[in-house]
Amino acid sequence: MLERISYRGWENAYRISNATIELVVLADVGPRIVSCRLVGGGENIFHEVPEQAGLTGGNVFRLYGGHRLWIWPEVERTYFPDNSRVTVFQSHNQASFMAPVESAAPGSNLQKELEIRLDAGARVTVTHRVINRDSRSTELALWAPTMMKAGGRAILPLPPRAAMDKDHFQSVGPLTLWSFTDFADSRWVLGTEYVQLQQQTNPTGRFPEQMTGVYNPAGWGAYFLNGTLFLKGAPVAHGAVYPDFGCNFEIFTNPDFLELESLGPMVGLGPGESMSHTERWALFGNVPGGDDDSWIRSAILPLASNF
Repeated sequence: MLERISYRGWENAYRISNATIELVVLADVGPRIVSCRLVGGGENIFHEVPEQAGLTGGNVFRLYGGHRLWIWPEVERTYFPDNSRVTVFQSHNQASFMAPVESAAPGSNLQKELEIRLDAGARVTVTHRVINRDSRSTELALWAPTMMKAGGRAILPLPPRAAMDKDHFQSVGPLTLWSFTDFADSRWVLGTEYVQLQQQTNPTGRFPEQMTGVYNPAGWGAYFLNGTLFLKGAPVAHGAVYPDFGCNFEIFTNPDFLELESLGPMVGLGPGESMSHTERWALFGNVPGGDDDSWIRSAILPLASNF
């Protein structure tokens, strides 16, 4: 079901729902998928920026909250102020939200689109698309950050472990560092098979922000909060060149929220060419809690392996 609604001061938003899951997508700005919840009283698992509710227009970039489409590398055009109304198309069980061409500075004449389809149960397919409307070619990667509600933890699988032998001399992937990454910070849990990052409102570490990225051949990441599990998956292009020294998944946190991010390969787009990056989502309730690799193997991995 696609229903036009008003939402927290925005007059043009859309509720997309079935019997199990409900999304809210902004069309006055963005687009942003600002809410994701289970039908029947579940709380929004996404973070929203309360002081930006209902705002439109202007030349200042706003996060707004929820899920967005960004462009890597992180330079001025990444922060193009997408504060204008988007065009909405509906077809059967999916809806498409297309933003205007980013023709003003610091834009580079890119046009972004989110195509959203509800699948069976609490499953969603989100296709991110960028079209180069410029007369020049450009190099980029599609980047899909999801702002998660405070208080939970992100989970990323690491490449499979194996003892060193003649078949395992080479490295299997990066664990990337930013200038503010500090693995001595208590928000990190570095396991044998998984890396976890806990969101804290009052962190005690040296830096308020923390971030890392990995090459994740499993192609999924998770966010867990109070028995609710959000999963996102993306296809892995083996042999492709990924951003940030080869990362296809990244996680970031600050005192307000946590981001679970997937990235597509680096590509060159000629005039008129487009590139897409697809994520699949799933949302589960009543998932038992825990904090180590054995908990992930028993409670999270069976859900991640079958969504």
